[in-house]
Amino acid sequence: MASRSKAARRPLWHPAFWGSWFLVFVLWLLSFLPMSAKQRFGKSLGRFLARKLKSRARVADANLSACMPELDDVERGQLVEDTFVASARGFLESTHAWWRDMAPYCESASVLGIEHLEEAKQRGNGVLLIGGHYSIFDFALPLIACQLDKPGYMYRPNNNPVIDRMIERGRRRHFNIQPFTKRELRPMLSFLKEGGQVWFACDQDFGKKSEVFVPFFGVNAGCITSPSYIARQSGASIICVSHLRMPDGSYRVEFSPIQEEFGDDTQKDAEIWNGFIEDTIREQPDQYLWLHKRFKSRPEGVASVY
Repeated sequence: MASRSKAARRPLWHPAFWGSWFLVFVLWLLSFLPMSAKQRFGKSLGRFLARKLKSRARVADANLSACMPELDDVERGQLVEDTFVASARGFLESTHAWWRDMAPYCESASVLGIEHLEEAKQRGNGVLLIGGHYSIFDFALPLIACQLDKPGYMYRPNNNPVIDRMIERGRRRHFNIQPFTKRELRPMLSFLKEGGQVWFACDQDFGKKSEVFVPFFGVNAGCITSPSYIARQSGASIICVSHLRMPDGSYRVEFSPIQEEFGDDTQKDAEIWNGFIEDTIREQPDQYLWLHKRFKSRPEGVASVY
């Protein structure tokens, strides 16, 4: 926390950030690669990182061992590598979303469940879109936002202000999308009440902030109850949303039916959105961010997954 505050006080041109500016320049150059080249480079980069980032590979292996015990060692090892490849491709796709034209992808992406989204819009109380950390993340933001009338999203600021500036400027250039941090719940609630639509990926393990545990692939996963609170306070319609890169290289966005009575029972609510994410992962298992310690928090007396 102290290092974050110190970094925030420094001007962006401070020598401490010159390395970050160089990284931004390199990523900007990479954004000019054709998408086909990004995909090929992402495959090579992902395989390289799978060998080099051994601690993250162990995290992914532990997650998959817990969630998919039916896989043998060879199958699980291949899925770990495929996850690195999907994530590397997703990162390179993000550079496209930050600096290049997204219109062709918004037009060509297949959209399932759009009728549910339209019904939610017509109710007039805003829409909370509960998502997950799939490999296309920043690239998916405009794919989702182009389906919305008044788009917004919740985010956690990056500790490095130069990197944060790069990411947030890249996100906010699409469709007048409105950002909200976790400290801006009140203005976000007002935004929803005024008919806004907010995307919130709440599926990571937030440590001590985890308030309930629900099954995720049969393993108890710590979850926050913020979605339930937002639903109660705003009256917004709740829809789950997924975004995938399909095997043929196309992109797909799917909206679930409206989750009626969401907000009444925090345990049930968490089971609903975790179940939607699990169903999505089973379709394309390499597309999820298995590199994150999803089971960092454990119920009392339960052994660590890691």
